[in-house]
Amino acid sequence: MSPNLKGALFMIGSMAAFSANDALVKLVAADLPLFQIVFLRGVATTLMLAAVVWAMGRLSFRIPRGDWGLVTWRTLAEIAAMVAFLIALVNMPIANVTAILGALPLTVTLAAYVFLGEPIGWRRLLAILVGFFGVLLIVQPGTDGFTIYSIYALAAVAAVTARDLFTRRFSAEVPSMGVAVFTAAAVGLFGGALSVTEPWSAMDLRSAALVLGASLFIIAAYVFSIMVMRVGEIGFVAPFRYTGLLWALLLGWVIFDEWPDALTLLGGGIVVATGLFTLWREQRANTPTARAEEA
Repeated sequence: MSPNLKGALFMIGSMAAFSANDALVKLVAADLPLFQIVFLRGVATTLMLAAVVWAMGRLSFRIPRGDWGLVTWRTLAEIAAMVAFLIALVNMPIANVTAILGALPLTVTLAAYVFLGEPIGWRRLLAILVGFFGVLLIVQPGTDGFTIYSIYALAAVAAVTARDLFTRRFSAEVPSMGVAVFTAAAVGLFGGALSVTEPWSAMDLRSAALVLGASLFIIAAYVFSIMVMRVGEIGFVAPFRYTGLLWALLLGWVIFDEWPDALTLLGGGIVVATGLFTLWREQRANTPTARAEEA
């Protein structure tokens, strides 16, 4: 099996695991308060992720003093993204939320250009604008299909974009997996703090199994995403992240009897197409010839 094929399979597995986590959280949210779920999943995820990273020999919290501010802001952005995403997830079809988050390659590229001064050519800028039109088709403002929860999904996109910008500013000495464990713990603690504002519900065996399953899938998604970075070419592997939308469509249909309307499917297709083009142009922009074109 070639490195590229391994990387593609790891990416598909990562997206499948993230989608399965989303589906389990959406299921258990019918029985448990949201922040109780966040706290319990956060505790389980932190412990298991720390164990996995320690076993891989990559557990370190030696963050340079100059990076602590960035790590703090990244963590706050992660918490905001988690809250916005989960509120949208439990109130919207899973495929709709996933399709909106498919705009992340577009928003990150645009934000890096605006705030970090990273170069961007007219082709990628045009693709971003077309992609945003696709997001509008998914959100459908001014129609009966629009809800306040679409705003939460868009807020999640904005928060994840900010998180990625802070991450890009990290120095090379920042231990990535240590930051991941630290962030997972912060998210869990935040959920625990907010869970005291709502009455806890008793957990039966089914609820406990769903929360544990969600935690296991999150760990699998993290591990697969780490392995993706260690094999194959990013330009070949990155487009497979959009298989997450296929998994979301399948799980939404099988588990929740959800299927997006035609406008949402069209918008999702536009977002995926423009996202793939943006990823391709970003990889091509790293070549000397393309750098001259982008200038």
